[in-house]
Amino acid sequence: MTRSFELEDGRGGGAPGIVGALRRALRRLRLGSPIVVVSGLPRSGTSMVMRMLAAGGIPAVTDGERAADEDNPLGYFELEQVKALGGEQEPRWLAAAHGRAVKVISFLLDKLPPGHDYRVVFLHRNLAEVLASQKKMLARRGETSTTSDERMTELFEEHLGKVRRLLREDPRFEALEVPYAEVIADPGTQAERIARFVGLPVDAGRMAAAVDPSLYRNRA
Repeated sequence: MTRSFELEDGRGGGAPGIVGALRRALRRLRLGSPIVVVSGLPRSGTSMVMRMLAAGGIPAVTDGERAADEDNPLGYFELEQVKALGGEQEPRWLAAAHGRAVKVISFLLDKLPPGHDYRVVFLHRNLAEVLASQKKMLARRGETSTTSDERMTELFEEHLGKVRRLLREDPRFEALEVPYAEVIADPGTQAERIARFVGLPVDAGRMAAAVDPSLYRNRA
């Protein structure tokens, strides 16, 4: 069973609030406005949080290339160029992403280049629900997975362990875990948490109102 984490000061231990605030202020002076990175496994609720942030007033870095469909009827909020992270040159879109939100799948977090203040909102969802949602998406596309649920769970847990270490130890990141089920159950509280964390002007009430509980369709 994977363990959750909450790293609002970004350095894996919980510096006192005033110290964390001072560190964030210094980072802001040095690096400019943060880039809000919404991340997690596929089908973990990242599109929902991107929609929340956009509703609250933080523009989404997206190209609209992936249209809404039955799996994500309210949209994916993706940028196709994110898939090219890890190349030799820094992506040009990063310079315009300060003060905005961008979705980066967990498998690409380590490819984000240094020199930016990344505030990572990391979605945590029950792995059985993630797998069920992925299966339904594949079925709609006429595809099937050749890997058993047990093996996929092992692979995801191993990957999440690596991501947690990255977010705890790498100075590029400050991170906040957001439990998907708790956003659905209490969007107001989770919207307030996210709003405090991102360090940008945002309307938490509008964020909470953007949550659609009817889209929680794969429950463990």
